[in-house]
Amino acid sequence: MTVVEEHGTAEAGPSGTGGANRAPRQRRAVRDPHGPVGPLGRTVRLVLLVLVSVVFLYPFVWLLSASFKPVQEVFDNALIPHTFQPGNYADIWDAFPLLTWLWNSTVITLAAAVAVTASSGLVAFGFAYFRFPGRNALFGLVIATMMLPATVLMVPQYLIWDWLRLSSSQLPLWAPNLFGSAFYIFLLRQFFLGLPRELFDAARVDGAGHWALYWRIAAPLCKPALLVTFVFEIQAAWTDLVRPLIYLRDPDLYTVPRGLKAVLDQFGEGGEWRWEIVATASVVVTLPMILVFFFCQRHFTEGIATQGRKG
Repeated sequence: MTVVEEHGTAEAGPSGTGGANRAPRQRRAVRDPHGPVGPLGRTVRLVLLVLVSVVFLYPFVWLLSASFKPVQEVFDNALIPHTFQPGNYADIWDAFPLLTWLWNSTVITLAAAVAVTASSGLVAFGFAYFRFPGRNALFGLVIATMMLPATVLMVPQYLIWDWLRLSSSQLPLWAPNLFGSAFYIFLLRQFFLGLPRELFDAARVDGAGHWALYWRIAAPLCKPALLVTFVFEIQAAWTDLVRPLIYLRDPDLYTVPRGLKAVLDQFGEGGEWRWEIVATASVVVTLPMILVFFFCQRHFTEGIATQGRKG
């Protein structure tokens, strides 16, 4: 509980000067919005944070430890390697073309993130700004597509790309994002609905067109939401394995997840499971995601918090 002091109002004295007699200070209790305070409350919070952090960090710490072990010690569950083998990080570059796969993943991931952020932002702004008959029904139809399992769309999408003779290229991995995503459209529309319409009306009076309304007003004010969309799609595209398994057949076009799957298949067929190489490569390909979330953490948290307040 927080105690707040309040001053009474001044009362005029006999001489009329005022302020000679003042009401005594009053104290009132205000509930702390952040929960219990004091040593016990802070200790409970700290213990909970440490426990949750350990649960989330343990898999990556285990993977990092396994990347420094020889193959016979990978699964001994020791977080400190008995035999320290840093040469694994040099061997992965000779074991397979990891640099090429990293480049392919980077290009595809950026293309997918930019495409879905741009397209979903425009569609969401259209649903938020324009008033037209059937708008709510059409938006409900877009949201309803989220209930379709991704596996239902795999065969029709493959037949379309095969008809276009592009089923063995990297284009199917990011080009569908040019048509937006129902989840991102819903997320961004909620932000756009929170913008004062007077801003757009004033810009229209000044002669701004619809594109200017989006690019100069809506997009800058909703930058945290657009960044959340961008980061979400980066994570989804970077770790995607299903679509590369369907479309990529040339090893020179492999993404990192598809390449690691090929490495596992190759070692499995020969009876030699090089788990230390796979663990080391997994650490290398996880580091870019950690850096993305590290540098975008402030904007990412701001976007999530703003969406929570709007809800």
